[in-house]
Amino acid sequence: MNDSRRTLLAVLVWVASITGLHLWLNVDWSAVMNDRLPPARRRLNVAYISVTCHLACPVTDYISRHTPAGNLFIPRMFQGFPEIKEALIANEMQAGFIVAPMAIALVAQGVPIKIVYLGHRYGSAVVVRRNGPIHSVADLRGRTIAVPSRFSDERLIVFRALATVGLRGSDVHMVEMAPPDVASALAVGAIDAFSMGEPYPSQAEMGGFGRVLFNAREYWPDFMSCVLVVRQDVIDQRPEAVQALVDGIARSGAWLEGGRPHREYAAEFVGRYYFHQPVGLLRWALTKPLDRVMYSPLSPRREDFDMVRDLMMQTGVLERRIAFEEYTDTRFAEHSDGYNAWRFDPGDSVAH
Repeated sequence: MNDSRRTLLAVLVWVASITGLHLWLNVDWSAVMNDRLPPARRRLNVAYISVTCHLACPVTDYISRHTPAGNLFIPRMFQGFPEIKEALIANEMQAGFIVAPMAIALVAQGVPIKIVYLGHRYGSAVVVRRNGPIHSVADLRGRTIAVPSRFSDERLIVFRALATVGLRGSDVHMVEMAPPDVASALAVGAIDAFSMGEPYPSQAEMGGFGRVLFNAREYWPDFMSCVLVVRQDVIDQRPEAVQALVDGIARSGAWLEGGRPHREYAAEFVGRYYFHQPVGLLRWALTKPLDRVMYSPLSPRREDFDMVRDLMMQTGVLERRIAFEEYTDTRFAEHSDGYNAWRFDPGDSVAH
């Protein structure tokens, strides 16, 4: 064999090795195989983004992979809510976590989805520059505030806070921004404040350039942000799969409420394998203090959503008084009430 052939063979072997390594490390083969199953046998594709309001999704996936039955669904991470919305409409995702007002607005527009569960409670805050001039809600007048979407509870909480000091939404400038971008935008002065869910308030605090002006719970007791929605055709045709999904999320919420060790362990595996965020950031968001975010109670409650709907109408993002039953299906949450937490601790090879 001459030198040119040896060189070509070496290059081909190297390319094949790199390709094989890439496929082994970076391809989720369970998702690939799932897409090739008949629709009735596929696990649901569930969309999420890297916020603690969606944390129960990767927690459920990680823990359920340690059960004899294997993963309950296929989690898919997105960068923002608009992309999740489009994926749900196109049936690329059968379920997903989105902000509650967006879910309500989509149903009002005729999109066939239903809210079946919550992501978590509390866990959102308005953050300003640490050494900046904003020290009270009144100081927000004329300032630029980033929110994840005009259809978000984080936007609505700004309106609620402004109203307490006689200000209106028109007294500030609100801009939509993907959650992963807000901390850096605040750090460089592109915005004056942001209203966002964890871990982005924690990121600004840890970076030393941000401080919490107020937590959402100060103006909205039992604050909720994101909800789990499922397409109506899936609810109709595969209710058992929806129940398994809600049961898994419920058990993960109860597991996360099991104390600091569970939250620290969740920060470890979610940060590394799902959110691709520093473990220390998630640990901060989940433990400083432990009730910074809460994963119970997560059943949809009429009074919570009536408040959201009415605020949406007051702030111009909803045209009609849509009924609770039009956009929620509480059967799955009711069946999961009182569900036991996963039995799974660091070092366990099997979960129950």
